[in-house]
Amino acid sequence: MPALGKHRRPKSVSLGRGIAAVTTGGAVLALPVLGATTASAASAPAVAEKAVAPVSVTAQANSVTKAAPTKHSVVSGESLSKIARDYSVSGGWKKLYEGNRNVVGENPNLIHPGITLTVGGKAAAPSGAKAGKAGKSAPTADRAASAERADRSARAAAPAAQAAPAAAAPTAYTNDLDGWIKESLAVMAQHGIPGTYEGIHRNIIRESSGNPNAINNWDSNAAKGTPSKGLLQVIDPTFRAYHVPGTSTDSYDPVANIVAACNYAADRYGSIDNVFGAY
Repeated sequence: MPALGKHRRPKSVSLGRGIAAVTTGGAVLALPVLGATTASAASAPAVAEKAVAPVSVTAQANSVTKAAPTKHSVVSGESLSKIARDYSVSGGWKKLYEGNRNVVGENPNLIHPGITLTVGGKAAAPSGAKAGKAGKSAPTADRAASAERADRSARAAAPAAQAAPAAAAPTAYTNDLDGWIKESLAVMAQHGIPGTYEGIHRNIIRESSGNPNAINNWDSNAAKGTPSKGLLQVIDPTFRAYHVPGTSTDSYDPVANIVAACNYAADRYGSIDNVFGAY
């Protein structure tokens, strides 16, 4: 009787999702599992993100309030530097002057009491200011005006920059007959009185021998109370009549005596050079 065999009920293997690996001669084959008839993927939960609204640049700009320009009336004793410090002007007096140049004028060091400055802005041109020529832009006009002012300043400064000619040193004359004659000739040249060194010297030697204190107390002039005096023996009335301005009024003064005598000789004889005796 044939032996009764045991029959085992085969287990049903539940195949899940996945793949079965079958080895065939060292090769691994990936086969789909037949029992997986459906597959469902869990949908990822939607993540709600809250958008951040951008900040408005315009709103930021509008949130800053710009300070309005301030008007300042200048009083006596004030300067642009002081006013700039009082108002804490950024850029100092130069910035304040730049904005008020039309009011202040060309000299920032000179501001007049009573004018009104605009602090924090640019002052309008005074009502009396003349408009520029048509067709000429303001920057061009400003540059032209600046160039003209610089040119005027250069022309005004030119004479000062040039070295002044050195004043001629006064001529020194010796205190003797030679020096007296040479100084007299210089004075005569200024007044157009003719005469030469030789003509003067010749007559002096004849009249006084070169003594400036010589006096004639014995001739007819002396008898009349007007003695002849000095180098060229001139009487007082003649000396006073022919005295040359700028010389001494003392008839014994050598230069004054020579010049007065030569002036008289020029009037009567044409020149002292034409005198060869008593005159």
